[in-house]
Amino acid sequence: MNVDVILQASPLFRSPGAEVVFLLARVLFGAVIAFTGLNHFLSAETMSGYAGAKGVPLPHLAVPFTGGMLVFGGLGLLLGAFPTLAAGAIAVFLLVTTPLMHDFWAVPEEQQMTETTQFLKNVALLGTALGFLVVSQTPWPLAVGVGL
Repeated sequence: MNVDVILQASPLFRSPGAEVVFLLARVLFGAVIAFTGLNHFLSAETMSGYAGAKGVPLPHLAVPFTGGMLVFGGLGLLLGAFPTLAAGAIAVFLLVTTPLMHDFWAVPEEQQMTETTQFLKNVALLGTALGFLVVSQTPWPLAVGVGL
């Protein structure tokens, strides 16, 4: 059977309201991720200092690079453009940065609660990015549909 026929036959968006709920999920997740990426540019000096303190090599290059990944990923999911690349960029960012930047097991006790919370938040975001990655080859409703 042709893969395109299988994807078009997917019952993923057939339930009432599923298209709108999926759009809402894309907008909420994508906007937050894109805003987070924008902060990499707006607060580049502060974020580079923090990244450097955490041992990130070339933090003045890493921060804008990862900011670009997040802006691209967030806007891509929000718009439904290049969803595989968009979700993949977010997932890769979270896989690499979460244990590096939020190493709760290696910080002083007074920082452990904050770092644990940030670590777990990023794990939840990673789960969401992976969920979008799973459905990235299915035609998305209410999307620009570029790069599917």
